[in-house]
Amino acid sequence: MSQVDAAGPPGSRHAPASAPASAAVRPANAAALQQKPTRYRWVVMGLIFLIWAVACADRANFGIALPYMKKEYGISNTEAGLIVSLFSFAYGFVQIPVGLMYKRLGEKTTGLLFSVFMLLTSLFTGLMGTTSSVLLLQLYRVGLGLSEGPLGIGCTNVINRWFPPEEKGTATGLWIAASKLGPLIVPTVCIVVIQLWGWREIFYVFAVPGVLLAILWMFLVTNSPAGNRFCNDAERAYINQEPVAPVATAGSKPATGAQVTAMPWLDGINRTRRVPRLETLRQVFTSWNVIGVALGYGCMIGIANIFMSWMPTYLVTVKGFASVKMGFLASAPFIGAVAGNMLGGVISDRLLGGRRKPMMLLGALGTAAMTLLLVEAPDNVAYLGALLMLSGLALGIGFAGYSAYPMGLATKSTYPTAFGIVNSLGQIGGACAPLAVGMLLDRYDWTSVFLYMVGTSLLCLVLLLSVVEPITVRKAGEAD
Repeated sequence: MSQVDAAGPPGSRHAPASAPASAAVRPANAAALQQKPTRYRWVVMGLIFLIWAVACADRANFGIALPYMKKEYGISNTEAGLIVSLFSFAYGFVQIPVGLMYKRLGEKTTGLLFSVFMLLTSLFTGLMGTTSSVLLLQLYRVGLGLSEGPLGIGCTNVINRWFPPEEKGTATGLWIAASKLGPLIVPTVCIVVIQLWGWREIFYVFAVPGVLLAILWMFLVTNSPAGNRFCNDAERAYINQEPVAPVATAGSKPATGAQVTAMPWLDGINRTRRVPRLETLRQVFTSWNVIGVALGYGCMIGIANIFMSWMPTYLVTVKGFASVKMGFLASAPFIGAVAGNMLGGVISDRLLGGRRKPMMLLGALGTAAMTLLLVEAPDNVAYLGALLMLSGLALGIGFAGYSAYPMGLATKSTYPTAFGIVNSLGQIGGACAPLAVGMLLDRYDWTSVFLYMVGTSLLCLVLLLSVVEPITVRKAGEAD
């Protein structure tokens, strides 16, 4: 019998017949065995997907309006880059405090708190259309970042509590895909709104969906399945399952929920290690694994921010495309990114046994290659569209890993703080990119911008190689 047959497939909830009863995963109570599990966690995931898509659209619409703002207010490239970056600086600033807040509140965190932040996000989105000065543009972008910042940690915290280990990568991939779906639909919607009314009305239109979704969340979602009336005991038992206990050194706890077959060649490159879970705040804040991934995340977010905020300007001013072609091409990276986000999460869960680093490494390397090709890209719409789509695919395929990676490293209690650090350093690092682009364009040209993107991708690759993959691997002949 093969090793996989003996142990069960990755993510299997059943222990082998010879395993001790205590090692097998069992529902919390016998009554749950008589029920057919509900699948309400996927309804929750659907709401997370929609809310995050709308929230990311609220930040992305600024890039489409930017050329009109520059003309109306006489903004330089550097000033425009600063306004774009202010959102990410504010977003990153609140991540660690919000992560600590979620840890402190724990199960007390309610849908009401999440809904309040969604309503504030919609409010500041709408206010962007009322601006009469550059100062107000800056203030409202800061307000948007401070309001939207808690939503990201809130979404991943709910995913971590609502999904079993073998589904977390897929669920996180869907969440990340939503972040690219927003920018994907933004150019088309914005162009229609601009042609009908003007650039200010963009922000009014995008403010409405968030209000409606905030109300739905308040009534339909709880922080965990334990208190949700739509989730039955059988589904709760499935979600709260504990994985088969691995053999570990005395006094240590494995840092992952998956038992998978060893892949020696991959695990050598991947630096797969058994490490204890991060159970205290001190362990979280001093973990190079957390900090290294956070810095790498900042590199990739920076590239995504450049595609989101500066690509429309590049397509109009350098390539000379009219609004319709610009809208299609500005969407192309995010078409690829949506596919990449979902594909990366599924591959990580189902083919790589919960390993997150391979897709992250592939994403960094692929992004470097694709952005290098953009340096001499021709004005051909089909060629440029395909290249931008592949760039988005490469960028997106590893994104789910940055959110799912801390889930395998930290406990459920310390995860919000760990992800808060990853997202904080990631967003602050990403915030530097649009500003850097503005400064580069005021001194050089777009070739320097694409080379900057290549360099940050390679820096991410080096940072990822320096951290371990915290996953439990069943080796040949190892006891259950």
